[in-house]
Amino acid sequence: MEHALSHATLSELRRPRPYPAVSVLTPTHRREPLNAEDRVRLRNVVSEAKKQLEADPSVTRERRADVGGQLDRALAEVDLSHTEDGLAIFAAPGEYQVWSLARPVPERVVLADTFLTRNLVSAQAAGRPFWVLSVSADRVTLWNGGVDRVVEERRGGFPLARRRENFDAERRERVGDMPSAFRDEDTRHFLRDAWTTLGRLLRDNPRPVYVTGEPAALSLLEEFGGVARDAVHVPHGGLAHAAPDAVWQAVRPVLDAQARRDAAAVTRELDSARGHKTFAAGVDELWRNAREGRIRLLAVEENYRITVRDDGDHLIPAESGDLDAREDIVDEIVEQCLETGAAVRFLPDGTLGDADGIAGVLRY
Repeated sequence: MEHALSHATLSELRRPRPYPAVSVLTPTHRREPLNAEDRVRLRNVVSEAKKQLEADPSVTRERRADVGGQLDRALAEVDLSHTEDGLAIFAAPGEYQVWSLARPVPERVVLADTFLTRNLVSAQAAGRPFWVLSVSADRVTLWNGGVDRVVEERRGGFPLARRRENFDAERRERVGDMPSAFRDEDTRHFLRDAWTTLGRLLRDNPRPVYVTGEPAALSLLEEFGGVARDAVHVPHGGLAHAAPDAVWQAVRPVLDAQARRDAAAVTRELDSARGHKTFAAGVDELWRNAREGRIRLLAVEENYRITVRDDGDHLIPAESGDLDAREDIVDEIVEQCLETGAAVRFLPDGTLGDADGIAGVLRY
């Protein structure tokens, strides 16, 4: 299953496909007992997708068989023991993808000539993805970070490793056998190569970067500068060889502190916008401004959801299952804001007070 959404991947997902490109969305659950019915729900929604294929007169028998087979292969790939809060299956002639999302999605099936990506985009923004680079004198490991975990990222040349006989630089430094392995010229070249490799990755996949390592290693990286010069340093050695949970526990306090600072900064911007009459709140007002590209900053409480329908002039509250109900309007607004260059920030529930879960700062 896929988790990380890069700019290149998103562009590929949005590429027009031969009809039908099928998007299947379903909520999932991380823990028992709520996840007990996820398997049945998933089978049912895939069955609904096949029924829609059968009922569509514009889908040939060959296309129906092809896409139906892709849906079956996607269903077989799903590992519900490692799901998050939502699941997206994309199937088209000759291809399928399965995405696990760290944000709930409405259950739905869409047949079109492109895949439905707004829920992926919103989940990516809500997950506040980041990179962790764990460095030592003999290994550099890259970790892909999200809402509540990190996983090792094996791409772009990572992990980097080198071998030397009787080489345990960090142990030798701790016991005093050497002043610092990071003054060694070979080690400097090794870490500079790792820093350059990270820079190439960030050009295509920009995210905040946290670097863990011995203080001597962090000081050396600071000298290199480059695209990762704004990385946050976490002075904690030994994590280049560690398990994911150890890395998560080391960076979590830093992430939590940064999240608090970010929330406070967003709150100050919203308060300032009220005084300058550039403040907007509520899905109806924000949806209209998002479509016009007027939103500079969008703030959304993490679990804010609302179902609406369009009465022609405004979005009005609706019930799930109502005719023309739009259950993922918040994700629509998030995607539209990101498309027009707005900053999007997800905040703890209750942060926005009387703004009712969603607010923004207008450009004009």
